[in-house]
Amino acid sequence: MEYLGYIASIIIGLSLGLIGGGGSILTIPILVYLFKIDPEIATSYSLFIVGITALFGCISHYKMGNLKIKSALYFAIPSVVSILIIREVIFPKIATTLFSIASYQVSKNVLIMAVFSVLMIASALAMIRKSKTVVVTSTKTNYLQLSGIGFLIGIVTGFLGAGGGFLIIPALLFFANLPMKQAVGTSLLIIFINSSIGFGGDLYIGTPINYKILFLISGMAFIGMIIGLKLSKKIDGAQLKPIFGWFVLFMGIYIITKEFFFK
Repeated sequence: MEYLGYIASIIIGLSLGLIGGGGSILTIPILVYLFKIDPEIATSYSLFIVGITALFGCISHYKMGNLKIKSALYFAIPSVVSILIIREVIFPKIATTLFSIASYQVSKNVLIMAVFSVLMIASALAMIRKSKTVVVTSTKTNYLQLSGIGFLIGIVTGFLGAGGGFLIIPALLFFANLPMKQAVGTSLLIIFINSSIGFGGDLYIGTPINYKILFLISGMAFIGMIIGLKLSKKIDGAQLKPIFGWFVLFMGIYIITKEFFFK
């Protein structure tokens, strides 16, 4: 299963390179089901993998002039606050077993996977639907609302270890009034900041990390991203996005079914 996991890790980067997002949503299922990593610890691994792949994409967009640093900071700083509150204060206090229904026990790990599956389904539906062209009617940025949205999305990132790019990009489009290319580039910077600080906080509180596995998975995802970027010059990523969305939707439904009916 571990070898299958490394092959699957390539898909994380491949999707990021081809369609510009969505790959990180597969990180947790790959870590939990193929590498048999505890879901809570898997969220830490995911923060590192998502962060390092976002950094690579961020550098590319910086060269293209697609980063808006001020908007990124107004979004990222509140996000970092909520991420640290979730991971370093709330997470450790959540009981291992939350409650029982008859003979079935709902654990913290089941809660993580259930919430993550809902995020996967929401992300899948966003990819399956035809994207509407967003027309920017104002050049002003509502920094207060942008910071508020950043705080809320930080909760998602902190709890699930997911980048939340499909949530960040619309926020930057509507509240920072950025063109799509700048929203994508700026979202990668935000994801890198959030994921890096979240992972650093986990290291500070002593979360056990198997660096060999972590670096190997990250390396495979990086290879996948390079392949995806090269293929993106020949293949229209927009056409592949709905197909990938259906795959993510299937995975989300599979996780719910497995965690609640086939434990």
